[in-house]
Amino acid sequence: MSCTSPSVNCHGNGSHGDAGLKSQALDFNETVPQPMHKLKTYIVEDSPVIRQSLIATLEELVPVEVIGTAEDELTAVQWLTQPKNACDLVIIDIFLKGGSGLGVLRAVNGLPQQYTLVVLSNYATQDIRRKCLELGADKVFDKSNEIDALILYCGQLAAGETDNGLPT
Repeated sequence: MSCTSPSVNCHGNGSHGDAGLKSQALDFNETVPQPMHKLKTYIVEDSPVIRQSLIATLEELVPVEVIGTAEDELTAVQWLTQPKNACDLVIIDIFLKGGSGLGVLRAVNGLPQQYTLVVLSNYATQDIRRKCLELGADKVFDKSNEIDALILYCGQLAAGETDNGLPT
């Protein structure tokens, strides 16, 4: 898919810290499949520190191009529901500056645009994971200890692989 609209850059004062955003042990030259294309990615995250760290990590380690960001539900839903704003992957935090990631999932579930929806949260409990999957998330990752799995998943998506058995 192609993205022709300008990215939405948001600035906020979230205070989540960036624990867990650094890759820990994988040798990505050997474990991430060879990319077929860059994943056009939209990130919904209210913490500027985490957002910038996530963007830098993903763009450095996997074929991802971040085309826009939002720090609240309303901005994300407005962008994602516009047919001209196409992307491959949406990474969503649960707790946002305004609204929630659950609201974003509800709003985009069933849209004509097909996104791969990934939740990345510090609150990836079993209940939250189940609820996110019910609302249409493809995967749910914990920020504190599943960043490597997210990176691997993004690499597999870019290579066209599906049903990879990574944590849900």
